[in-house]
Amino acid sequence: MFHSNTELLIDYWRATKGDAPLPARADVDPAAFASLLPQVFIAGRRGSGVYPLRLIGEFVIDLHARGLRGEDLSQLWARGHRIELQLALEQALGRCEPVVISSEGATDAGASLRLEVLFAPLAGPGGDADRFLGLYQPTSAVAHLRGRPVRELLIRAVGGADARSLPPRLRLAAVDGRRLA
Repeated sequence: MFHSNTELLIDYWRATKGDAPLPARADVDPAAFASLLPQVFIAGRRGSGVYPLRLIGEFVIDLHARGLRGEDLSQLWARGHRIELQLALEQALGRCEPVVISSEGATDAGASLRLEVLFAPLAGPGGDADRFLGLYQPTSAVAHLRGRPVRELLIRAVGGADARSLPPRLRLAAVDGRRLA
């Protein structure tokens, strides 16, 4: 179960796609989710692992304290989390299903913010899944950041928005100091 705003955008995505595998970017009407626009972004795809930000809501810009248009969204994530992000996004595109990443935004001062980041794939003019409608939904108080920008995002969990959630993250276990796979 996700935050009600995340669910609202997922429901809009599903209603917009109808019987098609994906909704087309041209069919997305921002007026349908106007209250969420400050938290919304659209990212493209230029090859596996490169996702340039195209449109970015003011909340997202303010959270990172800089203009983000044209930046690769994967660079907003901690280096050690970028491969997992890429795998989740490529699976979302391949499955034509949204993915929600439970994440934590960290500041240089050690403050943090929990949020859900939705990535709902969209079809471009050629009909291919080549972009995402996204949402930054805080699940903890933004005031804890005390106006400091989020420098990097960390992945806490990855889940699909449908019943077929993404495969679980690999975890290592240790018994008596010995690692087990």
